[in-house]
Amino acid sequence: MLRKKHGEHMLSAHSLHCRRGGRTVLKNLDFTISPGQVLALHGANGSGKTSLLRVLAGLAPLASGQLLWGEQSLQPGDAGHAARMAYLGHQNGLSTELSATENLRFLQQLGGGTEVAATLQTWDLLPVAEQPVRYLSQGQRRRLALARVWLGQRVLWLLDEPCAALDSAGVTMFDAHLSQHLEAGGMAVIATHRALDVPASSLQRLDLDTLPLNSLLNEDTYAAC
Repeated sequence: MLRKKHGEHMLSAHSLHCRRGGRTVLKNLDFTISPGQVLALHGANGSGKTSLLRVLAGLAPLASGQLLWGEQSLQPGDAGHAARMAYLGHQNGLSTELSATENLRFLQQLGGGTEVAATLQTWDLLPVAEQPVRYLSQGQRRRLALARVWLGQRVLWLLDEPCAALDSAGVTMFDAHLSQHLEAGGMAVIATHRALDVPASSLQRLDLDTLPLNSLLNEDTYAAC
């Protein structure tokens, strides 16, 4: 499947504050991601990884600070930002009554992607392509969710533990697709407990456990953050 090349762009955060449940979970956060780069978010449960991804996806407001795409300020509900990014959380976001093919064709009808058969093949889903998703294993469902991200060809991927439920072959498959996305000028922010197998020149790491605020947080209290 031929990947489209993404244009020049940059995502940056300046003095970002994130709140969840009325409590601050991240404070004074700064980073910049350029084309071809991935920001890997590490940290214990409750360190703010999911909260940050939801802010970057426009699903939650900033408490304070600034989030920029190039020189444009981003706000929740920004239609232009929604059209350039793909978000995958802990839930796969699939219709279990539809087949794998139908789930991808639904995305295609919404204007994302053109190569359903090729996408199923590259994610090793052709053998189960016509089965309802409810009959797929958890690993197959996660691969299908990632196939939707891949098919959409959005420039920015926001992924929360994308390798959950994947076996070693699935993890290798994910790393290969991520590398191709970055080579095409794409960007990604990924919450993960594992090391990403991408070139060192493409990788940035942000350990949320080392931020001053998180040394005060109780992991058990904020396990859903």
